[in-house]
Amino acid sequence: MPEIIDDAAHIDVSVVLPVYNEKGHLLDEIARITEALDASRYTYEIIVVDDGSDDGSSEQLETIEGIRLLSFTHNRGSGSARRSGTQAARGDVVVWTDSDMSYPNDRIPELVDELDGWDQVVGARTSEQGTLKLFRVPAKFLIRKLASYLSATKIPDLNSGLRAFRRDVSLQFLHLLPVGFSCVTTITMTFLANGYSVKYVPIGYAKRAGKSKFHWWSDTRRYLTQVIRMILSYAPLRVIAPIGTVLLLVGSTKLVYDLFDKDLRPALNTLLLLFAAFQIFAIGLLADLIVRLNRTKNAVDPARR
Repeated sequence: MPEIIDDAAHIDVSVVLPVYNEKGHLLDEIARITEALDASRYTYEIIVVDDGSDDGSSEQLETIEGIRLLSFTHNRGSGSARRSGTQAARGDVVVWTDSDMSYPNDRIPELVDELDGWDQVVGARTSEQGTLKLFRVPAKFLIRKLASYLSATKIPDLNSGLRAFRRDVSLQFLHLLPVGFSCVTTITMTFLANGYSVKYVPIGYAKRAGKSKFHWWSDTRRYLTQVIRMILSYAPLRVIAPIGTVLLLVGSTKLVYDLFDKDLRPALNTLLLLFAAFQIFAIGLLADLIVRLNRTKNAVDPARR
């Protein structure tokens, strides 16, 4: 088990581990993380956030020495748990992971090593082990491609639960984290949208222990909504400009047709299309101006390589 570190001591890594009804494998997961970090060169702490468990996980956690335990009286969502754990963290680097045995948490020190010269390192899964794979795989593929386009960055895994990042950078964006599973998507998109570097390291992914809390429809919808919301918050023209361009092209084509077919008299619907394109571009430019004016003035400098 990890040693209890004095509050004044320097800590390299804070592992934030949300827990909601994971009693059957909880001890094994914490032991695996502890063993890996004990063998590394890093000082560390493990912050376990009990998200209102009612299966006996809460009582089990109280018996484990050396962890920092934060407890919620009711289930608030993994996003709330990760946000609270990150705010309480004392390490220079924060690691997010899950407690369901699906991620190779013995590789946490390796991810922290890879962070040198980067702002965030994501464990990019090479396989899909979740439920409803026939639906999840194409849905996640399309959302990932949309996120890659909107952020102008190739994203091999948008919602991996295993990642390491600089705490000082993340503190700027914790207030943006939603309460649910899409918090991992948000932390990726906010780093990219604000000019911080994200590195992807391939990892294996095992079938989870226990029962999945993922709801295929509501959580997928939240992922998609959150991706668009993040880009509208930081780069609105990536969303708005294509819409305006399509309207402008359709309106211009229709205008040329009207000029030849209607003796230089454009139809009313043609004028409406062109006016709509003008409005869309005006809204996009205004939104972009607002975003630029409201950017953090004292932003943390990106990592240098």
